[in-house]
Amino acid sequence: MEHTDNDDPLPQRFDFLGGEMLLVNKPKGWTSFDVVNKIRYKLRQRLRVKNIKVGHAGTLDPMATGLLIICTGKFTRRIDEYQNLPKIYTGTLTLGAVTPSYDAETEVEEYFPIEHIDAEKLEAARLQFVGTIEQAPPMFSAIKVDGQPLYKRARKGEFIAVQPRTVHIERFDLTRVSLPQVSFTVHCSKGTYIRSLAYDFGKALQSGAYLSELCRTAIGPHRLEDAWEVEALIAALEVEG
Repeated sequence: MEHTDNDDPLPQRFDFLGGEMLLVNKPKGWTSFDVVNKIRYKLRQRLRVKNIKVGHAGTLDPMATGLLIICTGKFTRRIDEYQNLPKIYTGTLTLGAVTPSYDAETEVEEYFPIEHIDAEKLEAARLQFVGTIEQAPPMFSAIKVDGQPLYKRARKGEFIAVQPRTVHIERFDLTRVSLPQVSFTVHCSKGTYIRSLAYDFGKALQSGAYLSELCRTAIGPHRLEDAWEVEALIAALEVEG
């Protein structure tokens, strides 16, 4: 179920148990599971059922905003299908520093010089990350090693070496440079960590970098401009179907 500003709230009867796909704009500070839980709770009320399957197709970090695909009912079987679609992100990275999580969720742990960075070096570094590349996931991620998510080990101060993964970056464009901030757009395959891209980009510049803003604007053919704001969707679900 896509949504535009011209739509009336839930203009027809939807079969949430049979299966629906919802496009939602995840707010900053929310986890992807926060969105799922909010929608599941409201659907249980609306449908007067004890439980309903609700899941998301591709996690966004708490600091990130943007497009989240939510599947309900039998459409949860299609989550893998949506997860496999290519993604588009816009964001900003900050040069000259790194954080343990590779983004602004944790405090800066080390600073680096940026005086040597110019347009030529930025372009040379950018080109290194276009195409098929090897990328190591960040320690602050949900990837499980020995049954435990990496982020839980990271919070204990543990470091676990993770095998690099092959990902494909179709486009990596620097859209605005105002050092130490660099804004960008990325078109990439599933499994690409934009936080790792920011970290590796900083290393390629013989400096450091962390992700300071991120928004997912597209998943395959699905676009953020067609998504519901969470509160608008919840308000629409409160209307009897």
